[in-house]
Amino acid sequence: MPITKVLIANRGEIAVRIIRACRDMGIATVAVYSDCDRAALHVRLADEAWPVGPNPPRESYLRIDTILDVARQSGADAVHPGYGFLAENEDFAAACRDAGLVFIGPSPEAITLMGSKTAARQAAIKAGVPVVPGTEEPLGDDVPDAEVLRIAEGIGYPLMLKAVAGGGGKGMRMVATPDELPGALRAARSEAGSAFGDSAVYLERRILSPRHIEVQLLGDHHGTVLPFVERECSIQRRHQKVIEESPSLAVSPALRRAMTSDAAAVARTVGYTNAGTIEFLLDEDGSYYFLEMNTRLQVEHPITEMVTGVDLVRWQIRIARGERLTLDPETLLIPRGHAVECRIYAEDPDSNFMPSPGRILGLRVPHGPGVRDDSGTYEGGEVPIYYDPMISKLITWGEDRDHALARMRRALAEYEVRGIKTTIPFFLWVLEDADFQASRFDTTFIDRKLGARQGAPLQAIDADHETLAVLAVALDQVTRTPAAARPAASRSLWTSRARHDALR
Repeated sequence: MPITKVLIANRGEIAVRIIRACRDMGIATVAVYSDCDRAALHVRLADEAWPVGPNPPRESYLRIDTILDVARQSGADAVHPGYGFLAENEDFAAACRDAGLVFIGPSPEAITLMGSKTAARQAAIKAGVPVVPGTEEPLGDDVPDAEVLRIAEGIGYPLMLKAVAGGGGKGMRMVATPDELPGALRAARSEAGSAFGDSAVYLERRILSPRHIEVQLLGDHHGTVLPFVERECSIQRRHQKVIEESPSLAVSPALRRAMTSDAAAVARTVGYTNAGTIEFLLDEDGSYYFLEMNTRLQVEHPITEMVTGVDLVRWQIRIARGERLTLDPETLLIPRGHAVECRIYAEDPDSNFMPSPGRILGLRVPHGPGVRDDSGTYEGGEVPIYYDPMISKLITWGEDRDHALARMRRALAEYEVRGIKTTIPFFLWVLEDADFQASRFDTTFIDRKLGARQGAPLQAIDADHETLAVLAVALDQVTRTPAAARPAASRSLWTSRARHDALR
């Protein structure tokens, strides 16, 4: 089926990524924006842009009716949801289909099935894939605490309480003893209800010191499902991934074959199409367990692209057009070098990672061999308070892990963002850690290391440093004025700065 114009139902760096893939393919693009995103980068890059409402997501980016109305008025024939917002919303996928639009993603039925963590576990069991011991049915508000306690005793402690719907660490609690369960149950149900509109939870035995390994998949409409080399996603803060890499040093070629084969088996069991990801927990003894499936493009997809040479967004569109997958399955499992991704957030790592919204007064993005920056902003752009504070994803590639990490350290050192706080100092600190460098970590690594710092600052900022930053912003403004029109003092000051930069 032809796709000539794509509406991107998202914002930020993923909207920019999709716009660029469409432009490579000669496909027109439609951006949508809330009030505060009127001057955002994705709005500037798209062929056309339409407003969808006020700043709160529920009044703009989550308004299915408004987005479909824009698709109709703009003449779009397809919709790409990106990730987040409506990407895993089965009602949105169904509404697109009912409106005659191509939804660039899986079917509504697959989203519904795999969006339920308990139903996804059942699908994995049906495919013969090992799952973490736990409950196979949702535990809603109608299930009394006494019954949950009885079930928990059969699973064993410690265990995890998890929301049946959603993800991202919301509605999740670790429970070490029976005494902790009632309070954790109330908190998890409340958080899940607020975040996802579904307060049901389920129980899983907690795997001690696991690694988080995931397998990227592509499935076409002709029955082909292809798995890719794994991604290592164990470096997490509060259950949120912050650094990802591919391949994982903990996965041998034999283990890779087994995990990717099982991942593909789960996808085939549910008739999955388009891009998706199967997530596993890897135990210290080499045993692995199905965790969940993400029915969308992942934030960390660029590292897979870097080690396989496959443009995943391009293939999403080709699959949605009905094309067959023509990729060589064997080459997708043999990584070409190593890739690392750091998620650059507008957060202050020295203030418990509090969001740091505001205007970006100065921006210097790293370049050079093996460096890729997927960004959704620009110098002078605004980081709003209403949405996820990630401003870019910095990706580096190398011939091996040491090479990729060396490039990442160099790129982070070159990366300058003025006007807001970012997590760049945090990543520089992590990359210098001996355990990280030796790949000795699990999903608790970051929280343990930060706890050991006991609040010690990651980067000291003194008055002189702040003064220099302010001067730098002012001098940037000078460069926008023609030299002949500048006062002599300004010209000499700029010359001094240029000399200083050249000597650095």
